[in-house]
Amino acid sequence: MRAVLEARRKAAAVRVEELEGELNRVRTALADAEEVLRHRVIGLEQYLEALAEEEAPAVVAVGSSRRKPVGPRRAVPHRENAVGVENLSVDYQALMAAAAEASAEGLGARRAAVVLGWDSASASRVEGARARLKRLVERGWLVEERPGRFTLPAPEQVGGDGRPGGGS
Repeated sequence: MRAVLEARRKAAAVRVEELEGELNRVRTALADAEEVLRHRVIGLEQYLEALAEEEAPAVVAVGSSRRKPVGPRRAVPHRENAVGVENLSVDYQALMAAAAEASAEGLGARRAAVVLGWDSASASRVEGARARLKRLVERGWLVEERPGRFTLPAPEQVGGDGRPGGGS
Protein backbone atom coordinates (compact mmCIF):
# COMPACT_ATOMS: atom_id res chain seq x y z
CA MET A 1 0.00 0.00 0.00
CA ARG A 2 2.85 2.37 0.86
CA ALA A 3 4.41 1.89 -2.60
CA VAL A 4 1.13 2.79 -4.30
CA LEU A 5 0.78 5.99 -2.25
CA GLU A 6 4.42 6.92 -2.91
CA ALA A 7 3.92 6.43 -6.67
CA ARG A 8 0.81 8.66 -6.60
CA ARG A 9 2.71 11.36 -4.70
CA LYS A 10 5.56 11.25 -7.25
CA ALA A 11 3.09 11.44 -10.14
CA ALA A 12 1.38 14.44 -8.52
CA ALA A 13 4.77 16.14 -7.97
CA VAL A 14 5.71 15.60 -11.63
CA ARG A 15 2.34 17.04 -12.74
CA VAL A 16 2.86 20.12 -10.49
CA GLU A 17 6.31 20.69 -12.05
CA GLU A 18 4.88 20.36 -15.57
CA LEU A 19 2.10 22.85 -14.80
CA GLU A 20 4.56 25.31 -13.19
CA GLY A 21 6.69 25.16 -16.33
CA GLU A 22 3.65 25.75 -18.50
CA LEU A 23 2.56 28.63 -16.26
CA ASN A 24 5.99 30.27 -16.63
CA ARG A 25 5.81 29.92 -20.43
CA VAL A 26 2.31 31.45 -20.48
CA ARG A 27 3.42 34.35 -18.23
CA THR A 28 6.37 35.07 -20.51
CA ALA A 29 4.14 34.94 -23.61
CA LEU A 30 1.63 37.27 -21.89
CA ALA A 31 4.34 39.79 -20.99
CA ASP A 32 5.62 39.75 -24.59
CA ALA A 33 2.10 40.22 -25.98
CA GLU A 34 1.42 43.12 -23.58
CA GLU A 35 4.64 44.82 -24.71
CA VAL A 36 3.66 44.44 -28.38
CA LEU A 37 0.21 45.83 -27.59
CA ARG A 38 1.73 48.80 -25.74
CA HIS A 39 3.94 49.62 -28.74
CA ARG A 40 1.00 49.32 -31.13
CA VAL A 41 -1.20 51.62 -29.00
CA ILE A 42 1.54 54.25 -28.81
CA GLY A 43 2.22 53.92 -32.54
CA LEU A 44 -1.45 54.34 -33.39
CA GLU A 45 -1.74 57.42 -31.14
CA GLN A 46 1.34 58.96 -32.75
CA TYR A 47 0.02 58.22 -36.23
CA LEU A 48 -3.37 59.78 -35.49
CA GLU A 49 -1.76 62.86 -33.94
CA ALA A 50 0.62 63.28 -36.90
CA LEU A 51 -2.32 62.92 -39.26
CA ALA A 52 -4.29 65.54 -37.32
CA GLU A 53 -1.29 67.91 -37.31
CA GLU A 54 -0.89 67.48 -41.05
CA GLU A 55 -4.49 68.58 -41.55
CA ALA A 56 -4.25 71.49 -39.08
CA PRO A 57 -3.29 74.95 -40.37
CA ALA A 58 0.27 76.04 -39.52
CA VAL A 59 -0.76 79.54 -38.42
CA VAL A 60 -4.11 80.85 -37.21
CA ALA A 61 -5.35 83.41 -39.73
CA VAL A 62 -6.77 86.72 -38.53
CA GLY A 63 -10.56 86.64 -38.62
CA SER A 64 -10.69 82.87 -38.91
CA SER A 65 -13.76 80.96 -37.85
CA ARG A 66 -14.08 80.37 -34.09
CA ARG A 67 -16.14 77.19 -34.56
CA LYS A 68 -14.97 74.05 -32.83
CA PRO A 69 -14.00 71.14 -35.10
CA VAL A 70 -16.65 68.48 -35.62
CA GLY A 71 -14.57 65.46 -34.56
CA PRO A 72 -12.09 65.03 -31.73
CA ARG A 73 -9.20 67.46 -32.14
CA ARG A 74 -5.92 65.79 -31.35
CA ALA A 75 -3.41 68.32 -32.68
CA VAL A 76 -1.78 70.65 -30.19
CA PRO A 77 -1.18 74.12 -31.65
CA HIS A 78 1.98 76.00 -30.76
CA ARG A 79 1.27 78.45 -28.00
CA GLU A 80 2.09 81.44 -30.20
CA ASN A 81 -0.51 80.27 -32.76
CA ALA A 82 -3.30 79.87 -30.22
CA VAL A 83 -5.48 82.49 -28.59
CA GLY A 84 -5.72 80.57 -25.32
CA VAL A 85 -6.12 77.24 -23.60
CA GLU A 86 -9.59 76.93 -25.13
CA ASN A 87 -7.84 76.15 -28.46
CA LEU A 88 -6.65 72.85 -26.96
CA SER A 89 -8.70 69.65 -26.96
CA VAL A 90 -10.60 68.74 -23.80
CA ASP A 91 -7.90 66.27 -22.69
CA TYR A 92 -5.13 68.85 -23.07
CA GLN A 93 -7.25 71.48 -21.29
CA ALA A 94 -7.62 69.02 -18.39
CA LEU A 95 -3.84 68.52 -18.30
CA MET A 96 -3.28 72.29 -18.26
CA ALA A 97 -5.74 72.69 -15.38
CA ALA A 98 -4.02 69.88 -13.44
CA ALA A 99 -0.62 71.51 -14.04
CA ALA A 100 -2.00 74.79 -12.70
CA GLU A 101 -3.30 73.00 -9.59
CA ALA A 102 0.02 71.21 -9.06
CA SER A 103 1.79 74.61 -8.95
CA ALA A 104 5.53 74.47 -8.12
CA GLU A 105 5.66 70.73 -7.40
CA GLY A 106 4.68 69.99 -10.99
CA LEU A 107 2.46 67.44 -12.64
CA GLY A 108 3.77 63.91 -13.12
CA ALA A 109 2.81 61.41 -15.81
CA ARG A 110 1.04 59.04 -13.39
CA ARG A 111 -1.17 61.87 -12.08
CA ALA A 112 -1.76 63.02 -15.67
CA ALA A 113 -3.02 59.52 -16.55
CA VAL A 114 -5.52 59.77 -13.68
CA VAL A 115 -6.62 63.23 -14.88
CA LEU A 116 -7.25 61.74 -18.33
CA GLY A 117 -9.38 58.99 -16.75
CA TRP A 118 -6.85 56.28 -17.56
CA ASP A 119 -5.53 53.42 -15.43
CA SER A 120 -2.41 54.80 -13.73
CA ALA A 121 -1.19 51.24 -13.05
CA SER A 122 -0.88 50.60 -16.79
CA ALA A 123 2.61 51.46 -18.02
CA SER A 124 1.35 52.15 -21.54
CA ARG A 125 -1.25 54.61 -20.28
CA VAL A 126 1.31 56.43 -18.11
CA GLU A 127 3.65 56.63 -21.12
CA GLY A 128 0.79 57.96 -23.24
CA ALA A 129 0.13 60.65 -20.64
CA ARG A 130 3.87 61.47 -20.51
CA ALA A 131 3.89 61.81 -24.32
CA ARG A 132 1.01 64.30 -24.13
CA LEU A 133 2.81 66.31 -21.44
CA LYS A 134 6.00 66.32 -23.54
CA ARG A 135 3.96 67.53 -26.54
CA LEU A 136 2.66 70.43 -24.44
CA VAL A 137 6.29 71.25 -23.55
CA GLU A 138 7.34 71.11 -27.23
CA ARG A 139 4.56 73.51 -28.15
CA GLY A 140 5.31 75.99 -25.34
CA TRP A 141 2.31 75.31 -23.09
CA LEU A 142 4.27 73.67 -20.24
CA VAL A 143 7.88 73.52 -19.07
CA GLU A 144 9.83 70.59 -17.65
CA GLU A 145 12.39 72.18 -15.33
CA ARG A 146 12.88 68.92 -13.39
CA PRO A 147 12.77 65.55 -15.16
CA GLY A 148 9.23 64.18 -15.14
CA ARG A 149 7.69 67.24 -13.45
CA PHE A 150 5.65 69.50 -15.73
CA THR A 151 4.63 73.02 -14.73
CA LEU A 152 3.17 76.14 -16.31
CA PRO A 153 5.81 78.52 -17.66
CA ALA A 154 6.78 81.36 -15.33
CA PRO A 155 5.48 84.79 -16.41
CA GLU A 156 9.02 85.89 -17.36
CA GLN A 157 9.30 82.84 -19.67
CA VAL A 158 6.26 83.96 -21.65
CA GLY A 159 6.66 87.25 -23.53
CA GLY A 160 4.00 89.89 -24.06
CA ASP A 161 3.00 88.22 -27.29
CA GLY A 162 2.30 84.92 -25.48
CA ARG A 163 5.43 83.22 -26.77
CA PRO A 164 7.94 81.48 -24.49
CA GLY A 165 11.17 83.40 -24.10
CA GLY A 166 9.68 86.72 -25.19
CA GLY A 167 8.99 85.61 -28.77
CA SER A 168 12.16 87.01 -30.26
